[in-house]
Amino acid sequence: MNGVLPDSALRQLIETGAISAERPILPEQVQPASLDLRLGQTAWRLRASFLAGRGRKVSERLADFEMHRMDLSGGAVLEKGCVYLVPLMERLALPAGLDAVANAKSSTGRLDLLTRLVTDEGTEFDRLPEGYDGPIYAEICPRSFSVLVRPGMRLNQLRLRQGQSVLSDAELNHLHAAQPLVTGQALIDDGLGFSVDLRPDQGDLVGYRARPHSGVIDLDRIGAYRASDFWDELRTRDGQLILDPGAFYILVSREAVAIPPDYAAEMAPYLAMVGEFRVHYAGFFDPGFGHGTGGHGARGVLEVRCHEAPFALEHGQVVGRLVYERMSARPERLYGEGIASNYQGQGLKLAKQFGAA
Repeated sequence: MNGVLPDSALRQLIETGAISAERPILPEQVQPASLDLRLGQTAWRLRASFLAGRGRKVSERLADFEMHRMDLSGGAVLEKGCVYLVPLMERLALPAGLDAVANAKSSTGRLDLLTRLVTDEGTEFDRLPEGYDGPIYAEICPRSFSVLVRPGMRLNQLRLRQGQSVLSDAELNHLHAAQPLVTGQALIDDGLGFSVDLRPDQGDLVGYRARPHSGVIDLDRIGAYRASDFWDELRTRDGQLILDPGAFYILVSREAVAIPPDYAAEMAPYLAMVGEFRVHYAGFFDPGFGHGTGGHGARGVLEVRCHEAPFALEHGQVVGRLVYERMSARPERLYGEGIASNYQGQGLKLAKQFGAA
């Protein structure tokens, strides 16, 4: 059946060697509809981001862009504003009929840590063609904070799919009528639209803006950092927020969304808004996200970067859309069920490395 592969199918691909790795793949890497990917032992500091291009391997192109090589085994700092390439531990030999798409994990995006998958013969980031057979790499560019990384850290994830599985607007309307996908009225136009919340039910905290000159974040230290050392709180009572060019923001959607067990979703920019600002990182939403919250759904955290001019963002303004896809089968475990899911039932929330303000 066409659709996104669930956890059981991913485990089968691991058993048959279609997904292999230099170290055994850990059970916790297998998510309901994706596979977490692990950093390898080495990072190359690059003078520029690049794609291998048709007929070329990443290893052949490195000499054109490599500045120096770093051993990650004892931990190494990836500096803000620099570009790095890290071979991943996993390798793929996709069977015919399967392609794949990659995305940053939730905490990676919330740290403004641009992480994209690079492949041999690749002509675009985060996309693997049907039948891809070869190594995979992560290109990492810290945008707001320098970070300490080690081998085995999981910054991005891979979703495999067979055939066309994206729901049309008509199918999405039908699904929403059968099992509501969003609180309030559904805006369905090339996916399920969602808007920004700048009038919270309680208080006046609407988001956070990354501070420009902060310390290093060790990605393994959960809850270890004081939020106020890295983020400025944004408060408003008038439902408006002016975005500064180049600044990075954490905001939250007004709507609470749900992903039913037989579906997965991906966050995408709302195209009409791309000229002013964009929801900076796309993201995977696994089956069951917001579904096990008593019918209330979960709100989506928005990672927003403004473009060239200051922009006045208004409460209820549509800023993104969720593209829903069918699963080829229901996952054995849903998001939040016996899995370390840090963001089930979330509201406005920073990455898991931050504790109290």
